[in-house]
Amino acid sequence: MGNADTKLNFRKAVIQLTSKTQPIEATDESFWDQFWSESVTNVQDVFALAPGAEIRALREESPNNLATLVYKAVEKMVKIVDSSCRTQREQQTALNCARLLTRVLPYMLEEPEWHSFFWSSLPAAGENESVPLAQSLINAICDLLFCPDFTVVSTKRSGPERAEELSSLDSCEYIWAGGVGFARSPPRCAQHEAARTELLRLLLTCFSESIYKPAAQAASHHNKWIAYLTSPENRHALPLFTSLLNTVCSYDPVGLGLPYNHLLFADTVEPLVEVALQVLIVTLDHDTSNAVSEDTDERLPDNLFINYLSRIHRDEDFQFALRGVTRLLNNPLQQTYLPNSSKKVALHQELLVLFWKCCDYNKKFMYYVLKSSDVLEVLVPILYHLNDSRADQSRVGLMHIGVFILLLLSGERNFGVRLNKPYTATVPMDIPVFTGTHADLLVVVFHKIVTTGHQRLQPLFDCLLTILVNVSPYLKTLSMVASTKLLHLLEAFSTPWFLFSKPNHHQLVFFLLEMFNNMIQYQFDGNSNLVYTIIRKRAVFHNLANLPHEHAAIARSLAAAKGKGLHNTAKALPRSRSAESVAEAAMEGSRPAQPAEPGTLNATLPDTPAIATMTESESAHPPAREQLLPRRSGGDGEDRSPERRQDDEPAHSIAHKESLQVGSEADEWRPSGEWVSAWRARLPLQTIMRLLQVLVPQVEKICIDKGLTDESEILRFLQHGTLVGLLPVPHPILIRKYQANANTAAWFRTYMWGVIYLRNVDPPIWYDTDVKLFEIQRV
Repeated sequence: MGNADTKLNFRKAVIQLTSKTQPIEATDESFWDQFWSESVTNVQDVFALAPGAEIRALREESPNNLATLVYKAVEKMVKIVDSSCRTQREQQTALNCARLLTRVLPYMLEEPEWHSFFWSSLPAAGENESVPLAQSLINAICDLLFCPDFTVVSTKRSGPERAEELSSLDSCEYIWAGGVGFARSPPRCAQHEAARTELLRLLLTCFSESIYKPAAQAASHHNKWIAYLTSPENRHALPLFTSLLNTVCSYDPVGLGLPYNHLLFADTVEPLVEVALQVLIVTLDHDTSNAVSEDTDERLPDNLFINYLSRIHRDEDFQFALRGVTRLLNNPLQQTYLPNSSKKVALHQELLVLFWKCCDYNKKFMYYVLKSSDVLEVLVPILYHLNDSRADQSRVGLMHIGVFILLLLSGERNFGVRLNKPYTATVPMDIPVFTGTHADLLVVVFHKIVTTGHQRLQPLFDCLLTILVNVSPYLKTLSMVASTKLLHLLEAFSTPWFLFSKPNHHQLVFFLLEMFNNMIQYQFDGNSNLVYTIIRKRAVFHNLANLPHEHAAIARSLAAAKGKGLHNTAKALPRSRSAESVAEAAMEGSRPAQPAEPGTLNATLPDTPAIATMTESESAHPPAREQLLPRRSGGDGEDRSPERRQDDEPAHSIAHKESLQVGSEADEWRPSGEWVSAWRARLPLQTIMRLLQVLVPQVEKICIDKGLTDESEILRFLQHGTLVGLLPVPHPILIRKYQANANTAAWFRTYMWGVIYLRNVDPPIWYDTDVKLFEIQRV
């Protein structure tokens, strides 16, 4: 019964506060103490007993009282730190202050005129008056996060004489978990983990000022809360960064692997890992390296978190971080014989943001990942999520980040080389069964996304094909299934009405032709399946070369498409009707990709950045090229290279520039004969046409001579065939490398905060507040 009474007392205090129009004196300790006395023992009660509407009313009608409430809560936390938070009672009070601030802060941050309030100093600050409220709060939270017997296990003797002063304690001795820069693994304590979780949740709430800025302002917005936490002024910056990173990367949700143990024992680590990961990615997003303060022209202090992350360099630290991320990424994919017997964590979206940040800020980490097959431990879960989310519009953001990471990795030669490792299916995926490599898996999943994905994924097609072009010069052998899928994509993208329906659709054809050219010129020997499929589908290439470009023909194609109801690009791609795709069996145990459940909440995202703004073309390194070049016999000495241009600018990028010019008025845009002729003339078809010219007569002759209807005999012939000296001189390999840019940075910021908003439902920290960075919609 006592618990109900204490809740009632807290509720009475809230009502008293909201009903008084007169300012309540800050010195009225007995009144203010009601809010953090031991009456309320969990954050859910605070949220239930202090409704949002009442906090807003307090802000509008008696802003003085709201200001005093926050001052007093922060002051109380500062006093508890000063006395080193030794008693159970003080610890409970500190947590109650944190819970109350977590509840109230979003309603202050949503109102721009309250922002400066946090950066003014405490009225009772006395001799060190210059410390702003926000800094006092962050200092107190950080001190409490390394408080012996409250959030960390004490390493000193117990007893009153051992008490360490919190203000002088060396928090580097109290890092929460072993890993990077800290070898010891401290003993675990559920109570300490729960206390850290609540304090970190308050930190995350402080940082959320960003979500109350419209997207246009968010890019240049300098978040002072994050800047202070990650600045040299915060003496806990290094131990806090290390604690967050090690907590995430050392977490093993399965533990001893006893079936169903997660149902028997509450896991206090998972909520801690979740909020630690969210605090980590938010702090790493605030890059001050080239920013200037809003108030003065001063350069902003460095973000030490980014600095520390970029300076990690030991292989064992890289291994620890990569193992941690891949363990958690692969956790939801693991199959067990007993249903639901092992714990599954849903941290993959935040983990992918963290992985992106690690690769972006620490190139040595990225090279380490690509140095071995470990990169496939990242690739497979990404492909799993891409395939599983493709029909669900609430997971469009997850699709994008997966594709962006693959685009970043595909700019490195090692990624393409690693894809040649054979793939053994361990995860049931709703894709056709095939025997082959990780490259085949990549192609098959990308084909699924293009042909059966949600229409909002269309802006990603350029990215998907750029990834395939980037890896193509290194793919030693594609399976028949993957080869067929690629030719089906070309078939779909090269139908006249599809090419004519948007100013940039022809770019997709340029990408695919470039991919085929790379594989024919640099990896002909192992790719008989692809060559065979190209021969079988040769009509597609002939049709492309003879694409109609007269006005009447263009109009006819578009009219015919309209008649079939295909003018909407979402329905644009002709589904594969070829025999091989009809009888495809999906992998055993897989389930089809599902659309979002009606009513699912979804955060809006900015437009997908254009591929031209995200990448820069560069030639692959000459040494790598020479290893790949097939040794050519002299031939007849002439340089057959109609497709080698004076400069290295690929046809597709010229086509892209053109499409940007015509595409600016995309709504009124109409295809013209001149426009079609201009890009049709530059289609890089020479290599493929030469291949068909040489091989088709030979294959036909074999079929006639031997009466063959069996493809294995033809494949054997193609495996031993050669085109040395018969093809145009190999073109230089062009890799389109990801380049950091403002659009992608803005996209990531919005995506990350949207994920954090939707994942924090218990308690619902930002629910029903006036968020401006994105909109929350119901599917």
